[in-house]
Amino acid sequence: MSVLTPDPIPFRKLLNTEELASLLDVDPSTIRRWRTAQPLQGPPFIQISERVTKYRTEDVDQWLDSRRVVPKAA
Repeated sequence: MSVLTPDPIPFRKLLNTEELASLLDVDPSTIRRWRTAQPLQGPPFIQISERVTKYRTEDVDQWLDSRRVVPKAA
């Protein structure tokens, strides 16, 4: 007899500020400025604590897709 257990929460890669900055080829200060701008800018973030901020890769992908510009065909 087996006991059914729920599937574990799927692992989601979380990026820190420096990793996101490297991915976007911008300075980490740019990422920090986006978080404190009014209105907020940049991808959604998770504020773990006062000093720890993380970004879900899925949120970053969606944010990048929302900024995608497709030129009209001539």
